[in-house]
Amino acid sequence: MDNGSSSYSRYLAGDDSAMGDLVREYKDGLTLFLNSFTNDLFDAEELMEETFLRLAYKKPKYSGKSSFRTWLYAIARNLAIDYLRKRKRASAVSTEGMYDIPSGQNVEEDYLLEERKAIIHKLMQKLKDEYRQVICLIYIEGFSNSETAQIMHKNNRQITNLLYQAKKALRSELEKEGITYAGL
Repeated sequence: MDNGSSSYSRYLAGDDSAMGDLVREYKDGLTLFLNSFTNDLFDAEELMEETFLRLAYKKPKYSGKSSFRTWLYAIARNLAIDYLRKRKRASAVSTEGMYDIPSGQNVEEDYLLEERKAIIHKLMQKLKDEYRQVICLIYIEGFSNSETAQIMHKNNRQITNLLYQAKKALRSELEKEGITYAGL
């Protein structure tokens, strides 16, 4: 798939199976990204579904100014912000949320990897929302700094500074727990 734009074009031309291709390609990463906003996997899944429903029914125009993936994540981000505004008016924001961690074949290594990921995820919940989002987009989803800047409505320099601060804050949280992590 050439980053989703061809599937979206096929969908707009009447090929309903193309939307299924888009969902299969982007649903997991999009859910994880949205979870960085909501801290609730159920809400993140709902927002992911709403993102694809928006594509399916409102059929927004994809101009090609950015990659399809960047455009899709920007739509999801806007939906998440709207959702949080509505939820803030209704009740307090939930601080608990976990996502499924994929497992490999070695049970002991899988367990240790799962524990490390759970600790990092738990500590990331202590970070500012923007820090969690920039870490998720760049390190988990693999977006470039410029794509992340488009999604988060910031410039490249702001993203570089935000990423630096996010890594510094995460490193500090890890050190508080007595964990050293060479990747930061």
